[in-house]
Amino acid sequence: MNRFAALLDRLAYEPRRNAKIRLMADYFREVPDPERGWALAALTGALSFKHAKPNLVRTLIGKRTDPFLFQMSRDYVGDMAETVALMWPVSHGANHVPTLTEIVAGLNETSKLDLPGRLASWLDALDETGRWALLKLITGSLRIGASARLAKTAVAALGDNIAPNDVEHVWPGLQPPYEDLFAWVEGRGPMPENTDPAPFHTPMLSTAIEDTANWRDVLDSADFSAEWKWDGIRVQAVGGIDEDGQRAARLYSRTGEEISHSFPDIISAIDFTGAVDGELLIVRDGRVQSFNVLQQRLNRKAITPKLVAEYPAHIRAYDLLTEAGEDLRALAFAERRLRLERFIEEAGEKFDLSPQIDFATWEELTAARADPASHGAGIDAEAVEGVMIKRNASIYVPGRPKGEWFKWKRDPYIVDAVLLYAQRGSGKRSSFYSDYTFGVWAPGEDGDELVPVGKAYFGFTDEELVELDRFVRKNTINRFGPVREVTHEADEGLVFEVAFEGLSRSTRHRSGVAMRFPRISRIRWDKPPREADRIEHLEALLSDAAVS
Repeated sequence: MNRFAALLDRLAYEPRRNAKIRLMADYFREVPDPERGWALAALTGALSFKHAKPNLVRTLIGKRTDPFLFQMSRDYVGDMAETVALMWPVSHGANHVPTLTEIVAGLNETSKLDLPGRLASWLDALDETGRWALLKLITGSLRIGASARLAKTAVAALGDNIAPNDVEHVWPGLQPPYEDLFAWVEGRGPMPENTDPAPFHTPMLSTAIEDTANWRDVLDSADFSAEWKWDGIRVQAVGGIDEDGQRAARLYSRTGEEISHSFPDIISAIDFTGAVDGELLIVRDGRVQSFNVLQQRLNRKAITPKLVAEYPAHIRAYDLLTEAGEDLRALAFAERRLRLERFIEEAGEKFDLSPQIDFATWEELTAARADPASHGAGIDAEAVEGVMIKRNASIYVPGRPKGEWFKWKRDPYIVDAVLLYAQRGSGKRSSFYSDYTFGVWAPGEDGDELVPVGKAYFGFTDEELVELDRFVRKNTINRFGPVREVTHEADEGLVFEVAFEGLSRSTRHRSGVAMRFPRISRIRWDKPPREADRIEHLEALLSDAAVS
């Protein structure tokens, strides 16, 4: 465990991508199975433990130290795992330092009743760095600046002529501790085979277009196709035949999580052998509904016939990855698209084709993005989130290859809102007030008052964060635990220009509305709070179905 903890510690402080890869590759090269396999599972987010939860950690530290002191320390440090690791009383009687393999087995096998004692014994045996790494495993958030893709790249570096995409291709069929994967990359065994008759395929992702001035000068429109970007969730619908000749059907999220149990209506409609990449939507009376309607079916534990009938799921297909046992990912997108068009004709009523946009120049595509209803989206235009731009010759590869696929989302909605409250961030931001709650003006009993409409913690630079933190400390008028209330008089305070993707009705917010994906797009040092927007402005936006 100490070796794994040291790896996490070094990764957390290493800013360079290639250096992170070398650190992980050296670890995988020097540490034997199955220890390195469990480390890889932790780095890729493949570990979860039924009974080991953050609340267990809070309970344990509450018995070892003063709860009030812990809460104050947690607010200052910004990270629970780091706080507990530093505050845990040193024990001199524990000698055996557990391995990562022992810890994973213990977390999986120990009963809920016995787990607190076992966890405490591990914390007694480990040093500060080891305790921090153990608690990071339990809380489920490493936050060390090393993505799953980077860890797989490090695994590929162990072999000769093995690319990260090769590891991505076999990854969905693997299980920790990945001994067959390491045997393959090191030349000691064959390439692992996925025996699942309906497997997940690591998706191809797009690059966001932010600079609308330069990309059109670099890319030739004749090399690309475009289609609508629908406001749902990206999924894969996969059908196959198992060893017993029985039909198998799966529905996966973009990250590979199987969500079949939540959408039995889609599963029953998968009567094909193939893998469709598309967007999961709710379609009523032939019309695509907003993302807020789709949320009524997401993450539901009980899926009733009434729920299925009220929120009928549908898949709008973007791509065809396999068909009748044939892997199509090495074909050009233009050819896959032709195969998809024929495939969807026989796929059933729960599936349809995402229409392509007819354009010859980037100016024509710009006009289509601005007015989807007049350029082929029809009655579904309000559910369009933007456009997807795909190179006709692009093959389907995992990850986010440069220059192949682009997403050009619609312009966000903008409001001017007043900073009301601030709270310290986590991790590297634990010393700064970086989480901001903001509001707009609304009629009150004694005149206009500010009502909260959202919270954001990104959209500003590190330099701006320093200025914001200084403003919060200088203009605090009240404290509520870790939260500071900031002055927000009509002529004193700070206004944010807030960008967001949409609005919805909310009974949990005093304003009656909730923002979707809010972020701070500009700090209006020049604007007094009295000139910020009013709730009537948001109500007007909310009346537009495209926003709600």
